[in-house]
Amino acid sequence: MFEYEIMPMKASQAAAAAELEKECFSTPSSEAMLLSEIIKPESIYFAAMDGEKLIGYVGMQSVLDEGYMMDICVAEGYRRQGVGRALMERMLKGAEKAELAFVTLEVRVSNAPAIALYESLGFEKVGERKNYYERPVENALLLTKFYRKEGKE
Repeated sequence: MFEYEIMPMKASQAAAAAELEKECFSTPSSEAMLLSEIIKPESIYFAAMDGEKLIGYVGMQSVLDEGYMMDICVAEGYRRQGVGRALMERMLKGAEKAELAFVTLEVRVSNAPAIALYESLGFEKVGERKNYYERPVENALLLTKFYRKEGKE
């Protein structure tokens, strides 16, 4: 078993995050795109580190009292070992601390492991976005975790 630490993500980690995205996503974000997101004051980003190596990250933007998850990414050799859950739990604690009404995200309809993780963390299916993803084209489930009842219609 390896040891890792979850910490706030730094702008200096954007290049490593971009490399990780190439491993995880069919349409990865560039280093410049990631850097512009990480440094926004409304951003909540966390990195999972195995020593000096970035092995995963999660990011969210807050708008007023709403949270929009941008990405979660875990290096292939570290998946199915609790890193993704630890990242999500840390991000959700950040959302709670920021007193957000909800956090919402999109996930490929075929990504059963991610859907199971999100549901175990209290996310509910609230909709579907047709042809949201490219390479391959696929629908996205829209999942939301509500913190306050008035945030739920």
